[in-house]
Amino acid sequence: MNTFSLEGKTALVAGASRGIGLEIARHMAAAGASVILAARSKDALEARAAEMGGRALVLDVTDPRSIAAAVASIQTPDILVNVAGTNIRKRAEDFTREEYDRILETNLNGIFTLTQKIGAGMIARGTGGKIINIGSIQSLRALPFLAVYAITKGGLAQLTEVLAAEWGRYNIQVNCIAPGIIVTDFNREMWQSEKMLNWLRGCQANPNPGTPADVAPLAVFLAGRGADYITGQIIAVDGGYTTTAVWPFEP
Repeated sequence: MNTFSLEGKTALVAGASRGIGLEIARHMAAAGASVILAARSKDALEARAAEMGGRALVLDVTDPRSIAAAVASIQTPDILVNVAGTNIRKRAEDFTREEYDRILETNLNGIFTLTQKIGAGMIARGTGGKIINIGSIQSLRALPFLAVYAITKGGLAQLTEVLAAEWGRYNIQVNCIAPGIIVTDFNREMWQSEKMLNWLRGCQANPNPGTPADVAPLAVFLAGRGADYITGQIIAVDGGYTTTAVWPFEP
């Protein structure tokens, strides 16, 4: 029995047009899953879906009507991966209400609505399921200038635990991956800075930033039968950021 195989399973990846979401979709397809790539950008999605024999699904998690239409257009998947998210870095006192609402709608409110609907379908079907939320090290630790983003990622971690408690009786496992410093299009410029790289080298056991390919294998594992007894967990993929530190001392 291959515990890493997703043969015969369908996976819906919300936020799959690039970065961590796209890499998770690729890895799940390689593991045998039929993958539905969902995001707002239809053209980019269709090209990506064609590469892996998957299906593109237009989904705007900030629009309840879009969520309802997307869910109604597919059969309930065996696996739901919530990756969709956005971020603004600024001082807490400078956030506008519009910025606050946009980040909450994208990163938390829409994710809850989508998960609520897919979870209800999993319960009604009666064969269990896997839900994987993509949080952040902000789900576990605080960094400055990310106040609203941190609210959403902390909330996503708590939602993971509550849904695991509620839905475990239906054989639905709910877990959260908390990526650390993972370089994507959202932060690539930031991590060109030698100042930032030197800071990171003093913060964690692995001195390098990660890539989406460092996150995707854990998502595949959590989606498979090898994780049937793992639920309600927030698992960091962070090079040791949340658990280690280094210093120049040598004995």
